Amino acid sequence: MDLELRGITKRFPGVLANDDVSLTAKSGQILALIGENGAGKSTLMNVLSGLYRPDSGTILIDGQVQEFSGPGDAIAAGIGMVHQHFMLIPVFSVYENVVLGVEPTTGPGLLNRKRARTEVRDISERYGLAVDPDALVETLPVGLQQRVEIIKVLLRGAQILVFDEPTAVLTPQEVEEFFGILAELKARGATIIFITHKLKEALAVADAIVVLRDGKVAGTADPKTASPEDLASMMVGRPIDLVVDKESAKPTDVVLSVDGATAVDDVGRQLLSDVSLQVRAGEIVGIAGIQGNGQTELVSAITGLLPLAAGTVTMLGDDITSDSPRRRHAAGLAHVPEDRQVMGMVRDFTIAENLMLDSYYAEPFSKRGVINRTAMKETAEELVQRYDVRPPLIQNRAGALSGGNAQKMIVAREFSRDVPLVVCAQPTRGIDVGSIEYIHQQIVRKRDEGKAILIVSTELDEIFALADRILVMYDGRIVAERQTSQTTPAEIGLFMAGKAA
Repeated sequence: MDLELRGITKRFPGVLANDDVSLTAKSGQILALIGENGAGKSTLMNVLSGLYRPDSGTILIDGQVQEFSGPGDAIAAGIGMVHQHFMLIPVFSVYENVVLGVEPTTGPGLLNRKRARTEVRDISERYGLAVDPDALVETLPVGLQQRVEIIKVLLRGAQILVFDEPTAVLTPQEVEEFFGILAELKARGATIIFITHKLKEALAVADAIVVLRDGKVAGTADPKTASPEDLASMMVGRPIDLVVDKESAKPTDVVLSVDGATAVDDVGRQLLSDVSLQVRAGEIVGIAGIQGNGQTELVSAITGLLPLAAGTVTMLGDDITSDSPRRRHAAGLAHVPEDRQVMGMVRDFTIAENLMLDSYYAEPFSKRGVINRTAMKETAEELVQRYDVRPPLIQNRAGALSGGNAQKMIVAREFSRDVPLVVCAQPTRGIDVGSIEYIHQQIVRKRDEGKAILIVSTELDEIFALADRILVMYDGRIVAERQTSQTTPAEIGLFMAGKAA
């Protein structure tokens, strides 16, 4: 099926999300759609999938005008979307997930399990999507769960497939397997829209690239001739340095030491198992791993948000295992949390108030329980300028900031303190290349000032760009340690998938 979006415009109160957007994707073609956060990619795909109705513009499939009153109409027209966060029921089997909502039945409304299994197996074999129809989804690695999502849309007759950040949670090996799946779908005539912020991947698999900026088409690119720098510049509107410029680390004394950290949840399930690590002043240690293998719990244990069942955490030789988060903060620990909306800021507070969240109770911002608004204002104005938070209006609600600017606000708060240890969890998750460039520069600057930096990221490119030393977590354990200069993404990817070091 050939797809054409012609002059799509979509407004929300105070926001022009899509402004006269036009693009074409042809049968047997992969079209990469790239752009910063807020560029309008998600809104455009929500229009295509029937979740939103455009204010103006036309959707055409094989030259025929389409009008969708809801997602069901889009599915009936042959459009299927594979979301970044999988829409699967963990305790259901593969075939139960695939046929949910379109169940083959027998007799008085009974599920025809044999036919359901056969349909899943047929699609699996036809498209090279090997997966056991009877396997429970919760037992599958993320790469196979993604295959289940693809089988779901193919079973419903999708010929136009939209993939939203499809490699965000995959290991390097799973990414290669996914690219093979794309090639097979393309060879069978599928029309594929590939939404990604990974510019190298767009160049590797796409037949054409469309760049959105500020709700408009900023330009198109030919993957055969374009470079990542060309695409980044088109996305942001200015030249971008995609290479992290840093010299070799000069680590000195141990700042953070975790020894035998073990943690369990409320029902006794083990979250961390005998985790030990050290981070020295003047180095960046990166924790790699697929999301859900204990990285979040490790950061929570280090920052005081998760009590340990066994083991110790020390900072500069002092045992802080039983200290509260505030005492650890006062002792010199800065923390950029992985979820900026839930853990990093209070959306209804002003930017100024958010910049003082971890220091409002101390001088010069507070004296005898009374907040010094003048000191808060002066410091906040200086920080938004120094860390390029836009717009630099400290009286604005923090919730009105874009993802990149909200992240820069949090980085400004944590990095402005002269502390020995900085823990950054997913420091650039979901933000644009311009903000990524800036935050990476700030992390390296902190290292070069002699601070100890611990980075947790599911982005392997980010780990390799920043870390001087890499630890890999799998199933709540540290399973490998490598100097960054002495390993490869392929090797780290194998450890991420569970290979023993």
